[in-house]
Amino acid sequence: MPVGPREGRAAPGDHDSAQVLATVLALVDDYKAEDVVQIDLRGRSEMADHMVICSGRSSRQVASIADKLMEKLKEDFGIISKVEGKETGDWVLIDAGDVIVHVFRPEVRDFYQLEKMWLPGGGGRMPASA
Repeated sequence: MPVGPREGRAAPGDHDSAQVLATVLALVDDYKAEDVVQIDLRGRSEMADHMVICSGRSSRQVASIADKLMEKLKEDFGIISKVEGKETGDWVLIDAGDVIVHVFRPEVRDFYQLEKMWLPGGGGRMPASA
């Protein structure tokens, strides 16, 4: 599920990426997402400033987390997120401009191992608060 350059994507309004990130992290916690990982992409990628990766226990929970995130980002920041994968609920990508969110079922997350590509040293998971 590729995410393209920032051109043609949601433009920032009266908020910055740190505010959107803080909201995303609070929401995934509220919605009981598991194994939340926050990755700082500033200076490493042109696609976004931050990436959040988390898991839901089932396809239904994955889709629900994605729906609620998109609704809240639109309500709080006016961000119309682009989304891919919500139909199946295995891996949902939410492109909120400067913050990209991946919500996985655990088996799918283990298969793709996005953290290895993006975390320093390709290491394992680290907590969102790190």
